[in-house]
Amino acid sequence: MAAPPARARADYDYLIKLLLIGDSGVGKSCLLLRFSDGSFTTSFITTIGIDFKIRTIELDGKRIKLQIWDTAGQERFRTITTAYYRGAMGILLVYDVTDESSFNNIRNWICNIEQHASDNVNKILVGNKADMDESKRAVPTAKGQALADEYGIKFFETSAQTNLNVEQVFFSIARDIKQRLAETDTKAGDRTIKINKPDQAAADGTAAPKSACCGS
Repeated sequence: MAAPPARARADYDYLIKLLLIGDSGVGKSCLLLRFSDGSFTTSFITTIGIDFKIRTIELDGKRIKLQIWDTAGQERFRTITTAYYRGAMGILLVYDVTDESSFNNIRNWICNIEQHASDNVNKILVGNKADMDESKRAVPTAKGQALADEYGIKFFETSAQTNLNVEQVFFSIARDIKQRLAETDTKAGDRTIKINKPDQAAADGTAAPKSACCGS
């Protein structure tokens, strides 16, 4: 009987799940579409559910597969629960710079994240629609930066329409997550090496040194 074919090698080094969180109408779907497809539209037929897109990028010689999830209208009914957050490695908190209430609600979204997401999830604050005329701006850049500083997270202002900082936001959080995962892998490897040291000594035919408390 012929041997089964070898399992194909994954076409990525890291698989990262990202979430877009924020009030309805702040432009989450526009950001997702701009980053994943390179397009922009202001017309969406919103269905209540969960939508996601995938894009593979390269960072520091590694292929990163981003699975980016959008709330697809659920935020209007506060039905986002643990199931949506499960497995998330990074969250983009999005508000509209022309809508102060969407900015004020970021604190509520952070509370939601703290309740449902993992403790080590990476977060980034995004002030969208930065292309709008300054006369329509309700949230100064400095105010957004101050909130990000308060929570110790990065901050970007973006425009899905003009593609301002869209790539930078996703690449930034992906790089931070990749670094965290790499550090975790390194620590796990170090622990494995320490555990295996006595076995290696035995394999070399040398006795492991006795503890001083055991006597000679």
